[in-house]
Amino acid sequence: MKPILFLLLLLALSGCAAEQVQNTEQQPNVDFRAYKTYNFMDVTARNEAAFQGPGTGVETLKAAIGREMARRGYQLAASPDLLVNIGVVTQDKVQTRETTLRDAPIYLGQRNYHWQSQDVVVGHYEEGTATVEIVDAARQELIWQGSVQSILSPNPDKLTKRIDAAVAALFEKYPVPPTR
Repeated sequence: MKPILFLLLLLALSGCAAEQVQNTEQQPNVDFRAYKTYNFMDVTARNEAAFQGPGTGVETLKAAIGREMARRGYQLAASPDLLVNIGVVTQDKVQTRETTLRDAPIYLGQRNYHWQSQDVVVGHYEEGTATVEIVDAARQELIWQGSVQSILSPNPDKLTKRIDAAVAALFEKYPVPPTR
């Protein structure tokens, strides 16, 4: 394979890997089409205060989930059939690369040293994991949950796009396909 084609294939595959659905689980024998309405769980029931403010993306996450629920025919309601609970975890990550023999020092004299490849820090980034739980409001029973992971951007526009793409990828695994 020509090197340029290999590079393009590698770039295309890495672009697809920005959002990664970690897992989804659903309770068996649940008719998800029987539910018509949803709402988000009361914020006082969660530690949402830690994620208030710019750059956290919680409101963006709620908006993306709302769009996906609406695409599946659910309507937002004060007394819903389904409750949506969101869990958010962020983690600072370090990007590294491994040194190669090309990085070894050039030495023309006597070689009385040992060179070894090592990981070199090339950048820092933040990764976010969002867990979405769908609860039957009448029975207070978890019927579906999924989690998705994505690299978070400090740029608000890029962050919104990544959250939207991650939630869309997650809801591809939801038992009710989009109607719109």
